[in-house]
Amino acid sequence: MRPSMLFLGMVLLAHAMPAQAAERRSGGKLRLTDGVSSVEGAAGGGLAAWAVIGGSETRDGIGGSAHATIVALPDFDLKTAGIGLGINDSVELSYAYQRFDTRRAGAALGLGRGFTFGQHILSGKLRIAGDAVWEQDRWLPQIAIGVQHKIAERGAVIRLVGGRASSGTDIYASATKVLLAQSLVVDATVRWTKANQFGLLGFGGDRRRGRSAQFEGSVGWLATPSLLLGAEVRTKPDNLAFAREQRAIDAFAALAVTRHLSVTAAYVDLGDIATFRRQRGTYLSLRGSF
Repeated sequence: MRPSMLFLGMVLLAHAMPAQAAERRSGGKLRLTDGVSSVEGAAGGGLAAWAVIGGSETRDGIGGSAHATIVALPDFDLKTAGIGLGINDSVELSYAYQRFDTRRAGAALGLGRGFTFGQHILSGKLRIAGDAVWEQDRWLPQIAIGVQHKIAERGAVIRLVGGRASSGTDIYASATKVLLAQSLVVDATVRWTKANQFGLLGFGGDRRRGRSAQFEGSVGWLATPSLLLGAEVRTKPDNLAFAREQRAIDAFAALAVTRHLSVTAAYVDLGDIATFRRQRGTYLSLRGSF
């Protein structure tokens, strides 16, 4: 499978509303409260998985989403496309395919100009406590646990650069809270992972072979009922000796064009990638949901 639009879905969440209107609706969620599709396909921000469940369903229905994202960097292109299913606003299942194009850098790395890495990601998420939107009288955030199984396509190259495996599984726990009175959304996620560059360069390495705890954080401000501005940070393991891996950050603007369509643009800094320094660029993502 090679989707034409791929990698990195970007951030959002929350829709401010008067207190008297803050009651559960059977017709669907408030606009943007199911987030966007993250880099691995789970609902949340572009870099971080959140505790929210994708799709517009309430606790009595089934919803879904689809996204396509592209990130243009100085030496690489990173793309993703995927689909998700939300069940009763409690369970989420998703699939995403990532494609990383080395462009001219591939020749400098000895791989050949335009060499590409691909990865399949199967994800599941379960809400275990709280409600990010409706429980405004409580400080308890919405809490969820998730698992992502990743299968990278370039096993031979991964072993050549020091990766120990071409497949691996991430486990994470997320806490997300929407503060309607302040028009804010905040999230904190801890991920147990051994993925190199999100898994595109395999799992574990010649410097470090096992899982480590990494942090993902997001904060957003709802400037208008349809526009969310914010930023994210995500730490990553540094497992491979041949290339230092650094944290990723972004600053984004997410616009709800309609109830079922959102567009996100961002500045993203992925740090050094495969010896190429300062991979900073632009990001554009489209996401539809029902």
